[in-house]
Amino acid sequence: MTLREKILSLKKGKNAVILAHYYQEKEIQEIADFVGDSLELSKKAAESTVDIIVFSGVHFMAETAKLLNPSKTVVLPDLNAGCSLADSCPPKAFKKFIDAHPEHTVITYINCSAEIKAMSDLVCTSSNAIKIIESIPKEKPIIFAPDKNLGKYLAKITGRDFLLWDGSCIVHEAFSIEKLLELHKKHPDAVIIAHPESETHILQTATYIGSTSGMINYVKEHPENKFIVATEAGILYKMQQEAPNTILIPAPSEADNTCACSECAYMRVNTLQKLYDCLKNESPKIEIPETIRENAVLPIQKMLTLSI
Repeated sequence: MTLREKILSLKKGKNAVILAHYYQEKEIQEIADFVGDSLELSKKAAESTVDIIVFSGVHFMAETAKLLNPSKTVVLPDLNAGCSLADSCPPKAFKKFIDAHPEHTVITYINCSAEIKAMSDLVCTSSNAIKIIESIPKEKPIIFAPDKNLGKYLAKITGRDFLLWDGSCIVHEAFSIEKLLELHKKHPDAVIIAHPESETHILQTATYIGSTSGMINYVKEHPENKFIVATEAGILYKMQQEAPNTILIPAPSEADNTCACSECAYMRVNTLQKLYDCLKNESPKIEIPETIRENAVLPIQKMLTLSI
């Protein structure tokens, strides 16, 4: 049996589901039962009726699945699949920050740890952030964490009073504005699309700004045949499948590497072999203390209700 066949056989025998993020390697996306962004994957996790959830993404995503499915086994192919954005918001420091501003409603981007979610009033994704923000009374000031770039963008769009935590994603901050503008000169007919975790000067060049799923839908729905895509390069696989006649060009990063694109090293630690091993051994498991889970699941459930 091939490794792929072994995984499919194990999955059936163990009543498991494989969820994968758009930024995973194509071999993992191909074998997954569902591929999506953070909001879509949260919904799939909440709807799950299986015994085992194999979450091929990063740690905070698997944590979210466990928060919503405390009685199920949730495994992650590699526990080292972390997140620079989540790491930029240490719980002890964030607790001091919100305690210093008790009049604020705390909205956190889903890209954070369960401990941070447990301190939050609401959780959002880049897909539903505006809807979540608009659910808060206009006179109420908002703490937004951990992504300052997404926060700046949302504050501008909504006109709300935001107090931002100083966190960011190293992948989305790696784009080079100079290289991007030079690339656009070479492809003046290309439409620039960007994820709102990118820095302001990158977003100012974009025709469309949106979540990973939003960017895929934009490419599908528009007749232009060339796009420069400013987000993690793993999205290009699914995007090309959904829009096979388009030309997709990854936005260049500061790094001088062979593909000149921005890739998340954390997302790349998951492999097909590790996925097989974690399903076979039902390990490494995601475990969350019940005291944290009880508080962390509430803002996620509110988010899912508001996103209907």
